Amino acid sequence: MTEKFQSNNNIVYSCKYHIIFCPKYRRKVLVSAIASRLKELLATIAIEIKVEILEMEIMPDHVHLLIDVDPQFGVHRAVKRFKGATSRYLRLEFPEALKSVAFVMD
Repeated sequence: MTEKFQSNNNIVYSCKYHIIFCPKYRRKVLVSAIASRLKELLATIAIEIKVEILEMEIMPDHVHLLIDVDPQFGVHRAVKRFKGATSRYLRLEFPEALKSVAFVMD
């Protein structure tokens, strides 16, 4: 298997992270239209922040992401952006379905 390395001005890196997050109390709200919209939002945000999503799976009660992140940007910033923006946009677009659901990290 060939390893794909990336570089910037200072370093050569290959930092892959498996991120899992879920709705509060693992409520099964990530279905049908919400799941497809969440997938679109995650892809859009990844392009904006220059993070590569290698794999993505959305289950009814949690989300799996395998991402490749520049270590100088930091995985914490990527997760903060993914969770914050998707929560905000999904709550605006699906207010009744997500009325009392908050995202927490597993």
